[in-house]
Amino acid sequence: MPRSKNKVASHRRRKKILERAKGYWGRRSKVYTIAKNSVEKALLHSYVGRKLKKRHFRSLWITRINAAARLNGTTYSKLIHALKEKQVGIDRKLLASIAYENPKAFSEIVKFAMN
Repeated sequence: MPRSKNKVASHRRRKKILERAKGYWGRRSKVYTIAKNSVEKALLHSYVGRKLKKRHFRSLWITRINAAARLNGTTYSKLIHALKEKQVGIDRKLLASIAYENPKAFSEIVKFAMN
């Protein structure tokens, strides 16, 4: 009995890789073996990038909070400590957003926390 190769599944698998490689330059988008390597590496980079994005945004929020806190006569670390002491449950993302969009409200938060 001859060996079955299951051409349908193989074709779909290759087609899926070449679809993902669409827009790549040269043979990366045309030749399956090269496209497969490129797509795998791109998927790896995108996975790592999603983890790095969280790190970068937290850093940005801390920078914005620190800049706004210094305009109000305190530092980031003192402000965060005071907010924890007062049990204020505002996270850094929201605090940075308030500092950026509404400086008056942020200064009220600072006054509340530091008293």
